[in-house]
Amino acid sequence: MDPDQTPQLIQSGPEFYEAGLAYRYAMPNGPGPYPTAVLLHGRLGNEDVMWVFRRVVPRPWLVVAPRAILPEGTAGFSWHAQPHGQWPELAAFDPAVAALSRFLRVLPSLYNADPERLYLIGFSQGAAVSFAAALRDPAIARGIAAMVGFVPRIAPEAVAGRLSGLPVFMAAGEHDATVPPDESRRSAGVLRAAGADLDYREYPTEHKMTAAALDDLQAWLRART
Repeated sequence: MDPDQTPQLIQSGPEFYEAGLAYRYAMPNGPGPYPTAVLLHGRLGNEDVMWVFRRVVPRPWLVVAPRAILPEGTAGFSWHAQPHGQWPELAAFDPAVAALSRFLRVLPSLYNADPERLYLIGFSQGAAVSFAAALRDPAIARGIAAMVGFVPRIAPEAVAGRLSGLPVFMAAGEHDATVPPDESRRSAGVLRAAGADLDYREYPTEHKMTAAALDDLQAWLRART
């Protein structure tokens, strides 16, 4: 499949039952195993909303976007039913982490994903579940890109050294009311305590990515190739 064609939706059939989540995917041209970008949407999103970020993923990469585990709202899905104004503990994401881990484990057999070159790219709550998954299993991915996201609540000393050397790109909004700068900086502190190789940047924006942030994300991804 040409990587710029409409991605395939999988929500039934043997691939769905093996992966455990609905998802979209786009295969690259050329032989594998493929470096892989897993796009993880935020609260009340779905597998479609993350494809706007497809343009920053290098070619030829396999790109997949799973649907979160919890129906929420009229047509959205979430990784965790987060009460308004509360920041979830790490354990609150354990059901989502279990589902995501199962999904990631089957990508090599389904689509020839290279497990040594698998990167999680999460927006908001999608970034939170990415961090939760890595803190539970540091070998689950080779890097994480977090867009206006956060690390679930856990004491920095409880995760000291757990993400030793893991490349992390984190884009935060200086005017973000959903994930305020103080929460982004707290998250960065946890990642540093965990030993991540953190590239933390703040941008003059609210709960979204600027063109400059997308350029920086693209450069960070290209450096992983």
